[in-house]
Amino acid sequence: MSAPLKINCKKMKVPNHLVLIPDGNRRWAKKRGLRPWLGHKQGFALLTELCEAAISQGVVYTTFWAASIDNLTKRDKLEVKFLLKIIKDELSKPDFLEFLHKNKIQIKVLGEWERVVKDLSLAKTLHNIQQQTKNYNQSFLTILFAYDGKREMLGAINNAKKTAGEISEKLLRENLLTGHLPDVDFVIRTGGQPHWSAGFMMWLTANSEFYFTETLWPDFGTAELKEALKDYAKRLRKMGR
Repeated sequence: MSAPLKINCKKMKVPNHLVLIPDGNRRWAKKRGLRPWLGHKQGFALLTELCEAAISQGVVYTTFWAASIDNLTKRDKLEVKFLLKIIKDELSKPDFLEFLHKNKIQIKVLGEWERVVKDLSLAKTLHNIQQQTKNYNQSFLTILFAYDGKREMLGAINNAKKTAGEISEKLLRENLLTGHLPDVDFVIRTGGQPHWSAGFMMWLTANSEFYFTETLWPDFGTAELKEALKDYAKRLRKMGR
């Protein structure tokens, strides 16, 4: 496993690893008398715009939580059907692919989506986009899809137990689904309901800074992202010191 790219974030005053938790799609749609998947469509369409804005500010790693396992297994089947179509359509758009290639962005889709989502066409799209960008190393976009932080940790522990000897921090991290990523510096959660979900990236967010906004995700544009990054730049990260 290759070591995460080291960036001097203090000098740039931007997070090396930014996480976006897009909450509020369904509430956004409900306020407008729309079906819930139209909120998902509006929200997912922001991905390119926000990633480009983050990269322009110096962010190297961007992680986007597209859906949890519960989102895909407990919600209305029609809503999930449309969500899967939206993800496939958005990630297949020529403009999105051009954006990835232009900026040399490596994309990975992590989670249990191959087990949870039985959609061969979507699976082909996700495999193809990862294959096309696997050699890029300028910027990194991770999409968490059918992801659950508690299941990630349990899987890492069970895999680490197969190795003789004591389970060290290094060994546990190596067995995490997201273990190849650098620690998360900054987490932005939209939607006005500040909380954590499903043990989200619990190991990599151990020392993260958090930013909660009342803005519903489909209304969260580049201007507010830049304001959030300005807020991060003002913070003094003591890291236990």
